[in-house]
Amino acid sequence: GLCTNTSHYCISTPTPTSAPTPSPSPSPKPVTDRLKVRLAGYPRKHNEGRVELFYKGEWGTICDDDFSITNANVLCRQLGFVAATGWTHSAKYGKGQGKIWLDNVMCGGGEKSIEFCKSRGWGNSDCTHDEDAGVVCKDERIPGFVDSNAHVDENKVEEVRLRPVVAMAKKRLPISEGVVEVKYKDGWAQICDVGWSIKNTRVVCGMLGFPHEKKVNKNFYKLYLERQKNHFHIHSVACSGTEVHLAACPLEFSKPNATSTCEGGMAAVVSCMPGPLFMQNSGLKKKLKTSVKLCLSEGNVRLKGGAKLGEGRVEVLKDNEWGTVCDDRWNLQSASVVCRELGFGSAKEALTGARMGQGMGPIYMNEVKCAGQERSIWNCPFKNITSEDCQHVEDAAVRCNVPYMGFENSIRLTGGRTRYEGRVEVLGSDSNGTQSWGLICGESWSPKEAMVACRQLGLGYANQGLQETWYWDSSNVTEMVMSGVKCTGTEMSLSQCQHHKTVSCQKSAAKFSAGVICSDTASDLVLNAPLVQQTVYIEDRPLHMLYCAAEEDCLSKSAAQANWPYGHRRLLRFSSQIHNIGRADFKPKAGRHSWVWHACHGHYHSMDIFTHYDLLNANGTKVAEGHKASFCLEDTDCQEGVSKRYECANFGDQGITVGCWDLYRHDIDCQWIDITDVRPGNYILQIVINPNQEVAESDFTNNGMKCNCKYDGHRIWLHNCHIGDAFSEEAERRFDKYPGQLNNQVS
Repeated sequence: GLCTNTSHYCISTPTPTSAPTPSPSPSPKPVTDRLKVRLAGYPRKHNEGRVELFYKGEWGTICDDDFSITNANVLCRQLGFVAATGWTHSAKYGKGQGKIWLDNVMCGGGEKSIEFCKSRGWGNSDCTHDEDAGVVCKDERIPGFVDSNAHVDENKVEEVRLRPVVAMAKKRLPISEGVVEVKYKDGWAQICDVGWSIKNTRVVCGMLGFPHEKKVNKNFYKLYLERQKNHFHIHSVACSGTEVHLAACPLEFSKPNATSTCEGGMAAVVSCMPGPLFMQNSGLKKKLKTSVKLCLSEGNVRLKGGAKLGEGRVEVLKDNEWGTVCDDRWNLQSASVVCRELGFGSAKEALTGARMGQGMGPIYMNEVKCAGQERSIWNCPFKNITSEDCQHVEDAAVRCNVPYMGFENSIRLTGGRTRYEGRVEVLGSDSNGTQSWGLICGESWSPKEAMVACRQLGLGYANQGLQETWYWDSSNVTEMVMSGVKCTGTEMSLSQCQHHKTVSCQKSAAKFSAGVICSDTASDLVLNAPLVQQTVYIEDRPLHMLYCAAEEDCLSKSAAQANWPYGHRRLLRFSSQIHNIGRADFKPKAGRHSWVWHACHGHYHSMDIFTHYDLLNANGTKVAEGHKASFCLEDTDCQEGVSKRYECANFGDQGITVGCWDLYRHDIDCQWIDITDVRPGNYILQIVINPNQEVAESDFTNNGMKCNCKYDGHRIWLHNCHIGDAFSEEAERRFDKYPGQLNNQVS
């Protein structure tokens, strides 16, 4: 396998001289009967999973080295699906057992079976089961496909649900108590509870999105269940409590034709405790409106950069500053501890390689090894990290199981060209309780509202919020049922955002209704705060050198009364370096047809307002502002292995690539705040990127940067420069209270 500081993962075996070398080598000797292939692992749907092959009488896996979508296509067709939509590495569906049958597999795409693709040969690999490959197939069968070679295991646990029994519980979501049922053939079956322990309950609750479990009143249920016909498909469940899925627990399946009884027991019933965001108390709606937080950052762990509730990059708090976790050894057990700590269930996925964007600032933990029952990730064994060990491209992330709330049932998209876009329609009920679909008024609709709509739809991030949708196919829904929608961006559904009590919409024609374009990925811009602190200085610049700047409106108003070309302006100068740490390129909202040519600067500007530079006094009032009128966006430089794609010269494409940054050096025109009229004192320097949120990002909370600033009339000192959400709430309060602490450290 590929080794990066993880020598303990790799087993190096001396290669026998006769073994074929990994590079373009002969394909393994084909198996005479048709090769059996199956999908395994958890948690998964029927069309995805770890790939397992049956060879020489035993099942084994494929290593992910050199694996590709072409290999996945061959495997999916072999399993009877029309094509592959993706593939997975690093044992996403859990580690297999036994042999690793194939390694360095390279298919051309036309092969009838994986055995005809190039590889190292049967059983010859340098991998461990940490590198087991998986595939995600398109959920569409090849017509007339006979499943002789695809192994179907009847006895598997994929879907689990709670069937509520109490009348009250049936009406409210989330369902947190009831009879445990597993999907079986065409229906649902029960589990015999003989030997059932609270540890089993913990696993079931975790799968369903609940962090805690509680004891259940069995006598109450016994009477009810004795009158029911039960079909017991599973018995003798013996979880340890740290599993993330029931399928990972030791359990037994009933024999196919045996009469499934449950001697001395009854159907298993569990009761779960929802996390704070999903409590059913009546004050919930009110509380949610004021305090829904996607990143529950009251404690010392939070999730950032995810599209849905319960997913994101894992960030931990130490010494009042947030930092990230490195992905070496990151697994479902550690991820589950984080999920439960934040009030969700167990982890659905433990993501590596900055799949939820890169963090900024410190990396605090590496090789986290939770057992699964810890109260907090801080209680798990981990290594403190040195800068040689990890970079932010290895930031760990999670996707947690969250309770089913049914929010997606009251929203839909119509008229778009793909399922990711369209006019937003919401389900409302009139005074008689009759439900019908209606439109949302497009006025004031912005990327923030679109973020919530895309989250509610389960379609990821917002790419655009559209205020009119006349160019899409019309629908028979024409009535506006919602207007004045204002979201903070963290809500779970549009109904939790502020909106008018009675609809009032100036342009009420259906073509002016709100629309969205959603996306699986989004950009995320963030400023390099230490660089601002390192590069700051004051310049007294003669007026005769500022004609261009005056034309661009980069000086404060009093410059108009100055005695041109004599005299000077006092400028606070610094470099700003803007990184795209997201998962999609940042592109200007305006198309090139509306870019503006700036003769002074000799290039086109694609965004009118891209950054605000402000100097504030202690109570937050502006005392000076930078008027950097507009910007040309380009890749100045990139991380190792990433190539530049955008440049301003020659009417080139503008934007910032993922993993690159745009540098506005301290010595370029307008890269300043005119402080000619500012008195000596203590201030706050504030820089905000994409301030009008015109372009969608995965996270707007890290778009601002603040510094304490001390100005004595001759020199300037900046300290404590930090991104808006980098400090704990307590440290942020202290920062705002003493904007220029007297014990100034001159940096």
